[in-house]
Amino acid sequence: MIFKIAIEEAVVEEFEIEAEDACSAMEIAEEKYRKKEIALESGKCQFKQMAIIGPDYEMTEWTEF
Repeated sequence: MIFKIAIEEAVVEEFEIEAEDACSAMEIAEEKYRKKEIALESGKCQFKQMAIIGPDYEMTEWTEF
């Protein structure tokens, strides 16, 4: 049988954003991220999990590893 494995990672990095308030800071950060002005470095994975997609394409529960 052939199985497909789905892997999900969460990468975390902190950035300093100058803004008038928290809402503006989030908007500026999102815009900078979309424009690729800020980017996360690989290798700083904080969380990872996987699930198996069986031959019948039913997905198992996510398992942290």
